[in-house]
Amino acid sequence: MERLFRYTLTLLITIVAGSQFIQVITRYILETPIMGLEEMALIPTLWLYLLGSVNASREDTQIRANVLDIFLKTERARAALKAIADGLSVAISIWLATWAWDFFTYSWRVGKGTPTLYLPTFIYESAVFIGLVLMIVFTIWHLVRNLGYVFGLRSEPDQAAGDPDFPETAEVHEFQILTDANKDKPND
Repeated sequence: MERLFRYTLTLLITIVAGSQFIQVITRYILETPIMGLEEMALIPTLWLYLLGSVNASREDTQIRANVLDIFLKTERARAALKAIADGLSVAISIWLATWAWDFFTYSWRVGKGTPTLYLPTFIYESAVFIGLVLMIVFTIWHLVRNLGYVFGLRSEPDQAAGDPDFPETAEVHEFQILTDANKDKPND
């Protein structure tokens, strides 16, 4: 799953950056903008935003204001607080997903197209609903794991206590490996 998200998000950000680079070159240097490039760039851009949010939900690294964590002394209390936050997140996400479902079905039913290229807008408008559903699934996963720890069904919390400003992800470990490898090389 980690690899799928890493490669998908890398591909999407490359496409978005590449299309913006092409647009800047053609519009400001060659003075001949490519018509419809913004419409084509909108598809990977929206999917990038939503899949990035899904990935943050999967890793449980969404931005949080962890003020109450300072006052909690035990891991069980922190897990209970995370479970409450996850429960609220699931409730709000389900509420938003019902609206996104209405928009999803409307998009499908109407069959709109973009103004220049007539691309079906359903391609990128569906990202909102699909992204919210995936975020709900991953948040429920973390909620169940946190509740399992709170009620003694698990021996360790969903995520071990650490510095909330520096979450431990695969990318952080890769960066640490790269920086450690570069420390050994002499600077030229």
